[in-house]
Amino acid sequence: MARPLHYSPQISRFLVSVLYHEAKHRKIPMTKLTDDLLAQALQGTAGWTTATTLRLAEAPQKEVLSKAA
Repeated sequence: MARPLHYSPQISRFLVSVLYHEAKHRKIPMTKLTDDLLAQALQGTAGWTTATTLRLAEAPQKEVLSKAA
């Protein structure tokens, strides 16, 4: 079996339940709710800054690779 390319952390069963019920209440998918909550909580942090910097540094490389294909 192939290994995933990205780390996928485990979320506690209770928080999955909270996300499920909150997403149902808001009538949106759990994945969208989770993404929105994490973005709100992490925007402006050191981790956000680092990830943004790395993403911008990699963007030209990906652009060059996609044009070559």
